Amino acid sequence: MTERWTYEGFEMVVGLEVHVELDTATKLFSGSANRFGDDPNVHIDPVTLGLPGALPVLNARAVELGARIGLALGCTVQACVFARKNYFYPDMPKAYQISQYDKPLNIDGRLALSDGTVIGVERAHLEEDTGKSTHLGGSGRIHGSEGSLIDFNRAGVPLVEIVSRPDIVSPDQAREYVSELRAILVAIGASDARMEEGSMRVDANVSVRRPGEPLGTRCEIKNVNSVRSLGRAIDAEARRQVALITAGESVVQQTRHWDEGDGRTHALRSKEDADDYRYFPDPDLVPFVPSPEWIDEVRSALPPLPAERRAALAALCGVAPDTEAVMTVVERGQDAYVAEVARHGADAARALVHVKEAFAELGDTPRVPASDLAALVAMESSGAVTATQAKTLLGDLIDAGGGDPAALAAQRGFEAMDDGELVALVDAAIAAEPEAWQKYCAGEDKAMGALVGHVMKASRGQADGKAVSALLVSRRS
Repeated sequence: MTERWTYEGFEMVVGLEVHVELDTATKLFSGSANRFGDDPNVHIDPVTLGLPGALPVLNARAVELGARIGLALGCTVQACVFARKNYFYPDMPKAYQISQYDKPLNIDGRLALSDGTVIGVERAHLEEDTGKSTHLGGSGRIHGSEGSLIDFNRAGVPLVEIVSRPDIVSPDQAREYVSELRAILVAIGASDARMEEGSMRVDANVSVRRPGEPLGTRCEIKNVNSVRSLGRAIDAEARRQVALITAGESVVQQTRHWDEGDGRTHALRSKEDADDYRYFPDPDLVPFVPSPEWIDEVRSALPPLPAERRAALAALCGVAPDTEAVMTVVERGQDAYVAEVARHGADAARALVHVKEAFAELGDTPRVPASDLAALVAMESSGAVTATQAKTLLGDLIDAGGGDPAALAAQRGFEAMDDGELVALVDAAIAAEPEAWQKYCAGEDKAMGALVGHVMKASRGQADGKAVSALLVSRRS
């Protein structure tokens, strides 16, 4: 289990609000394009700008993706009502945001972490995004800026806000929650979840308390834009609150900004409560009431989730689900390819290592046919080529988009080294590296590296490193 964060006799309590832009062609209530990176203010229309008489029309694809997120998180998908959340900010042209309040689309979900800890998901509701303000001069924040520019391309883009329960007890747990949530969102096709582009943004509600006490006063850290920054921001804010309490002061409920440069959070404004937003049902939008048949249809379209895929790949390869190679290959979407290589008779664990190390830039459908990689793995497993030679041949296969690994090995002159030649090379290495040999015989296992390296250099990479190591072990014993 993840170790609970403690400091000066206090523990932290964290709840996260993750805002995810949905992968739709158009905005939530209008036909303007939902597209990142275009020139400012080109994807706007009367609905986006809140012009008089403009009426919203709900995007069916956004609702489907919202329900897909809820079902992937084990939520109950229910009848929902769109509400107006009233507040003024320059990037909100209507002076209100269409969101959901007391009747959200998804409620009562869960997300399991790798150690079995379950983080509750209170709700996952649909809403529209705001525009984007760029503040000129100063720190880049509105306070102290010389002026501001507003881009309304993002205004009205469909969002799902995923609100966790206050079940997170450490920065590491918060990072894992966000990482796993991002993997789920990408796997189900709901969002690209690119934090660097703002299509996934995290707000963290942080409070501290002594064990057994009621929840403390929380502060919200807005718009943290990387998993690494999230952990640092939560830790810094919790320590700030502990310092206030131990000094005899009180924590004030605030919205705060994380400054990566100085490693601190800074006050933005007093934290609003729900009453401050004067929620009421949007009079231009009817409630959405999903039928059981529609919910079942959305559920049946869900692909296997990352945790399930990691478990399957780990079982195939005989390793733990949290092994780095398993985590990496599933994240890239290459686990089905590894399984196909194994179906051609190759050792799955060895195929996993090759895919993890050599296929980083090749996407989820590597150009090398699975049968070709399987043939190469079989050659390596049988000793026909060494691990070093196999890596070289795999590079050839990648460059050529496949081929016969046996023919490529013959072209390169890769032949299995006979036992006598290998023994002679080991003897020569021991003679040439007497200090390393003495250290190795004295129990310093790291010294084996110099001896193996000598053999590999002398053999021009043709010696089998495992066989060399086995010979050295037998000599020492």
